[in-house]
Amino acid sequence: MWAVARTVKRAFKYRFYPTDAQADQLARTFGCVRKVYNLALAARTEAWTLRQERVNYNTTSA
Repeated sequence: MWAVARTVKRAFKYRFYPTDAQADQLARTFGCVRKVYNLALAARTEAWTLRQERVNYNTTSA
């Protein structure tokens, strides 16, 4: 009988206490990410509703 190797999955939790400058930078970065995501989502939605065309990730990121 063979021994079965079992992998152990572990999770770690980290707490981050940013300075005021870091918090400001993070807020601006997340705002930019949200804007780009929403623009890509709008482009994909428009392509589907107007032309019944699927737009994949590669096309969106281009």
